[in-house]
Amino acid sequence: MQIHVVKSKIHRVKVTGADLNYIGSITIDEDLMEAANIIEGEKVQIVNNNNGERLETYVIPGPKNSGEITLNGAAARKVAKDDILIIIAYGIMEIEEAKNFKPSLVFPDEETNLLK
Repeated sequence: MQIHVVKSKIHRVKVTGADLNYIGSITIDEDLMEAANIIEGEKVQIVNNNNGERLETYVIPGPKNSGEITLNGAAARKVAKDDILIIIAYGIMEIEEAKNFKPSLVFPDEETNLLK
C-alpha cells in the first residue's frame, strides 16, 4: 500500500502579487523552491491563513532571492497581497518508507520571504 505524506513545506510566506491574467500557477522564489525540495511544475497545495482558502496548482520559479510569491490565473482570486500562505507538496510512498522519511520544511522570514 502507498500513502500520501508531506514531502515539502514552505511555512508562512507573504503573498507578493496576484496576476489574474496569467495562465495559472504559483510563482515561488527559486531559493525557497530549492530549500524546500520543490521542482518546477510540481503540484502543490496552497493554504491561505487569512481566509481559509485551500487550492492546488503547480509551481513556476521566480527570481532567486526575490521573496516572490505570486498566485497566477484563477488562483489570484483566492488571495490578496500580504496574505500569509503555507505551501505544501506531497509524495506517495510505501508505508515503511514513509515511517522514516523526513520532509523538507522551510521557515522563511515572514516579512521578506527570504531564507533566514
